[in-house]
Amino acid sequence: MEGNLAAEGVEQRRSPFPYSNWGPGLALGGVFMALGTGVVMGIPAALIGHKPNGDLTTFGNVGVQLATALGFLLVPMVIAAQRGARSFREVLGSLGVRAFRPAALKWMLAAIGAYLLFALAYSLLVVEPHQKDIAEGFGAIPVQVLLIVIAAPISEEVCFRGMLFGGLREKLPRVGAALVSGLVFGGLHALTGVSAVPPLIAFGFILALLYEKTGSIVPGILLHMLNNSVALLGQ
Repeated sequence: MEGNLAAEGVEQRRSPFPYSNWGPGLALGGVFMALGTGVVMGIPAALIGHKPNGDLTTFGNVGVQLATALGFLLVPMVIAAQRGARSFREVLGSLGVRAFRPAALKWMLAAIGAYLLFALAYSLLVVEPHQKDIAEGFGAIPVQVLLIVIAAPISEEVCFRGMLFGGLREKLPRVGAALVSGLVFGGLHALTGVSAVPPLIAFGFILALLYEKTGSIVPGILLHMLNNSVALLGQ
């Protein structure tokens, strides 16, 4: 049994990138299916946690955020399973949840440097980006950390890098696929602050390139967690 698992792991690491086989159409459609699934799953929490003035209670905000994260996780996994992944391990592997080599650390540092340079130039030459502070709506700090620092990076990397970029990459060149996935990723954050959309597009673009370079979305998850941690501390 252990030998089989080891062989499966080696086969996963050696398989060519992209690991997906669902194509650009299903990848793009999957993003909107994930959003729709999150909305539907969040309706009960939104109804229960609805205030007379139209705002949501802490329960409502937490429930909606959790539903969104689950939508971003479950839909890509279902698509991967329907496209031939035979086990949970294979589902994760096809979405880029794979081990990465120590050499990935230099690419992570390069990604951080590229993003910081873009963010600095954007702030100095265009506008200081601002996003809506959603953390307070989640109540206690541990809940804020769970949703913003842990759940959001994992679910968004699975959806936007693992499923979307992976599917786009089957037909598009690296830069084109990374740009489209970055545009979708950044654009869907417009409701939290339009001025922050361009840096988020750049962030998504860089994380997509990092995924292909390292063969894993885990480095991107870690950088996404770091970014969200800094944002949370700054709010």
